[in-house]
Amino acid sequence: MSSENETSRPVRRARSRLGRTRRLWLVTGVAVAVVVAASVAVAVTKSSSDSAAADTPTHQGTLTYGVAGTQVSLDPAVAATAVTSVINRNIFDSLVVQTGPDTFAPWLATAWTISPDGTTYTFTLRDGVTFQDDTPFDAAAVRGTLDHVVDPKTKSAYAASLISPYQETRIVSGRVVEIVLKQPFTPLLQALSTPSLGIQSPKALAEPAANYRPVGTGPFAFERWEQGHRETLVRNPKYTSPPEGAAHTGVAYLDRLVFEFVAEDATRYGALTSGQLQGIAGVPPVSAAQLADLSGFALYSTETPGLNYNVYLNQTRGPLKDSAVRRALSAAVDIPALVKNVYFGRYPVADNPLSPTTAAYDPSARDELASYQPETAKRLLDQAGWDHLDGDGYRVKDGNRLSLVWPYWPDGTKEQREVIAEGIAAQARSAGIEILRPTVDTGTYVDKYLIGGAYDIVDVSFARPTPDVLRFAFFSTNTYAKAGGNVALVNSPQIDTWVTDAAATTDPKQAAKAYSSVQHDVLKQAYIIPVYTPVSLTGFAKSVHGITFDAQTYPRFYDAWLAS
Repeated sequence: MSSENETSRPVRRARSRLGRTRRLWLVTGVAVAVVVAASVAVAVTKSSSDSAAADTPTHQGTLTYGVAGTQVSLDPAVAATAVTSVINRNIFDSLVVQTGPDTFAPWLATAWTISPDGTTYTFTLRDGVTFQDDTPFDAAAVRGTLDHVVDPKTKSAYAASLISPYQETRIVSGRVVEIVLKQPFTPLLQALSTPSLGIQSPKALAEPAANYRPVGTGPFAFERWEQGHRETLVRNPKYTSPPEGAAHTGVAYLDRLVFEFVAEDATRYGALTSGQLQGIAGVPPVSAAQLADLSGFALYSTETPGLNYNVYLNQTRGPLKDSAVRRALSAAVDIPALVKNVYFGRYPVADNPLSPTTAAYDPSARDELASYQPETAKRLLDQAGWDHLDGDGYRVKDGNRLSLVWPYWPDGTKEQREVIAEGIAAQARSAGIEILRPTVDTGTYVDKYLIGGAYDIVDVSFARPTPDVLRFAFFSTNTYAKAGGNVALVNSPQIDTWVTDAAATTDPKQAAKAYSSVQHDVLKQAYIIPVYTPVSLTGFAKSVHGITFDAQTYPRFYDAWLAS
C-alpha cells in the first residue's frame, strides 16, 4: 500500500521543489424554485492546440487528477467530503440525474411517479444492469442502499441527512420500488441524484465494515486505495448505464483514473504545468490568470452552489451566547478586504449563507449583516459588559478574557483558508477579541470539537445545488453527531418550521419565502460570518477532452478521453 507508481514519484519531487514556494501572507493592517440548475463551467484558455487535436475519442490511457484533501472513508454513505464525492461519482450511478432548475432525467431509474400526498415515490428501474462484482441491479439494491444510509451503525456523516424523512423502501417487483417518506419532502429527487446516495452492491454492503470496498454500477471500478496518497479506479468493461444526456454510451474511454491527494496548492499547480498531472482541482487563485494564458492548458471557473464559505459562531457557549458579541465580531473584521487580498478577485465576497447560484438566494438578506464597522464593534462590546482591557489589550468581563477557540485542522483546510483565519484573528484583536487557533489532527477535530462541542468558531463550505442545504446547516437537531451541518448549534423553533415547511411544499413561491426568512434570521442573529463564494477553479492539460461538470460543479470523467 505504500509503494510508489511512476506518477507518484515526480509528484513527490514536485512537493519537495515547490514546497519552498513563498507563502502568500496577508497584510494584516488591511486588515461546507427548490433545486438550482446544473452548473455550467466556463473554460478560459488561450491555447489553439485543441482545434488541431483529433476529434475522435480513443479508448486508452490513464488520467491522473490532483485533489486537495484526502479520503477518510471509501463509503459514500459515511464520508461527507467533496473529495469522496468527486471520486465516488465515477464508481456509483444514481437513480436520477439533475439536468436543470427542478428538473431531473432518468439514470438507473427510467421513470417515476409521486403520490398525491407527496410521501411515496415509485421508481421503475433500468433492466440489464449489473454491479462491478456481477451482482444484478434490482429493487433490492435500492432498498439495501437506503437502509444502509439510515442505519445508525453506518454512522453517516451526511448522506442520512439528505433523506431525513425516510421511512422505508418497499419492493413491488424486481424492477419497481417504492420509497416511502414520513412526510412530504420535495428535495428527495435532488438528494437521490448525489454521489452520497449512489446505489451500492448488496453483496458489498453485506461484508463486514472492515472489509468494505466501494462497488457500484458506474463506469469505473475501485482498484486500490493508498491511504493519504492516492486512489486508483479502473474502467468497468461491462458498463451500460450512463445518465440521460451523456455524450456517448457504453464503456468509458479512459483505462484508469488516478486521484492523487496533493494538499499543497503550489505543489499541485506545479505538477500540472510540468506535465506530471493531467488535471487538478483547486487551481490557486494567484495562479488562475497565469494558467488561463498558458498555452496548452484550460482553466474552468464555476461558482459553486450551496453554502458559501462561512465562519460559524457557536451560540451555545461562552461569550458568543450573546448576540451582541457575535455581531461585534462580525463588525470587527473587514471581510471584503481579506478576500480581495487573498484571492485576487477570483472568489466573490459573500453576504449570505447561500451562494448566489443557489435557488431561493435572497440578496436583500445582506441588509441584516453586521458588516465592517470597527467603532460599532467596540460599542457593542462595551454595551455587553466587555468594557475593560487587560494588560495584553484584550477585553475582560468579570475577570474573564474575551477569548474564542477556533481549531485549525490542517488536513481539512484548503484554498488558503488558514490565511483568512489569520486575518480575522488579527482584526478581531484590534477590537479586543482573542482568537486561539489550536492545531489538531483529524481524530481530535472530530471527537473533541465537532462532536464534543469544545469550540467557539468553525469554518466550512458545502456544495449542494438546493436551498434545502439551509436545513442541513441550521435545523436544530442536525448537529454533526446526528449527520448534520449545524455547527453553530442553532436551536430555533422558527427556523425549524421554515425549513420544514419549505421542504414539504410543492409551491416554489412558498418555499422561496420560507428560505428567505431563514437567510434573514441567520444574518440578523449573527450565527455566521459569510466570507466568500467558493469557485471551482479546475485546470486540465490540452490532451484532456470531454470533461463535463455536474450540478455540484464536480468534474465527471465518463466522457473524458486523452489525445495522443
